[in-house]
Amino acid sequence: MRAALLEAPGSPMKIADVTIAEPGPGQVIVAIKHCGCCHSDLSVVDGSFPAPLPIVLGHEAAGVVDSIGLGVDTLTPGDHVVLTPCPPCGTCYWCVRGEASSCVNASGIMTNQFPDGSTGLSRGSETVYRGLGVGAFAEYVVIQASGAVKIPREVPLDVACVVGCAVQTGVGAVLNTARVKEGATVLVMGLGGVGLAAVQGARLAGAARIIVSDPVAQRREVAASFGASDFIDPTQEDVAARAIEITRVGVDYAFEAAGRSELVAAGLAATRNGGTTVCVGAPPVSEGINIAPAALFVIQEKKLMGSLLGSSNALYEIPRLIALYQAGRLDLDALITSRRPLAEINEAMADLRASRGVRSVLSI
Repeated sequence: MRAALLEAPGSPMKIADVTIAEPGPGQVIVAIKHCGCCHSDLSVVDGSFPAPLPIVLGHEAAGVVDSIGLGVDTLTPGDHVVLTPCPPCGTCYWCVRGEASSCVNASGIMTNQFPDGSTGLSRGSETVYRGLGVGAFAEYVVIQASGAVKIPREVPLDVACVVGCAVQTGVGAVLNTARVKEGATVLVMGLGGVGLAAVQGARLAGAARIIVSDPVAQRREVAASFGASDFIDPTQEDVAARAIEITRVGVDYAFEAAGRSELVAAGLAATRNGGTTVCVGAPPVSEGINIAPAALFVIQEKKLMGSLLGSSNALYEIPRLIALYQAGRLDLDALITSRRPLAEINEAMADLRASRGVRSVLSI
């Protein structure tokens, strides 16, 4: 099959021939139709998120089931599906406790392999890795059956693909991780695909005030159409000071959605006593979080939470988000500002690096 292959950090991806294995027990092959470009992919390309090489990136994808492995009874060839980087197994320590985003299968996001160490991809005798547990900048993907979630055929796959990561992550961080209460005040820092999805999640949760911060004016304008009420240009104003000025006491919830560790500290400063800051973006692995004074956790009861894929069980979350889209309550179309063929993968990465638009979707 054809796939966009990354062979060295900082180098362009190249379209190459990669061999994909037949589906094993519990697995399916999906013919990829569309895949969104996520900042996590860019982090691997630029080297701030180390990964084994060579690797096929892309994890925000939708397609059509091509074939199924032994024991798969939830999907049939021809089904339209959205893929997820964290396929819930349903039986591990975390799944049985309702914490599917911490499932043992989530390790694939870091290892870029299946739990048994295989990848199902190769080039000659060389192993090729499946980026962030999916590897969808390619014509086909092999994945656990629970990682391909069936959706109605009438939903366009070039729109549905963004649910797999950006929307599942952003909306889920609000509804599942933080469990934002109706009437709350919310701050979203970073208005890429994930941040704008978080804005929509805050609207769905009934937040009374949604404050957004991003240096790109166009993104702030999109946030306004999604329900944001107050706007901060972080190049002109101190985010925390302005959030406190707007709310008088600080926000109830702050979401870091840009993958920058300094914004975690800004979120902690912007939240009220007892407020919650949620880390949604993925900063470079070399970066730490500076919390000063540390006593604020005790004295002010501030809370800091991590959120992987919006703390979602994809088998529930993806159908829910698609249903909200079909009901007109979730805008997916406005998140997509560019469509390109797979051959223009490096141009799409350049757009992402320069913060041009919101989401680029590749046609495979």
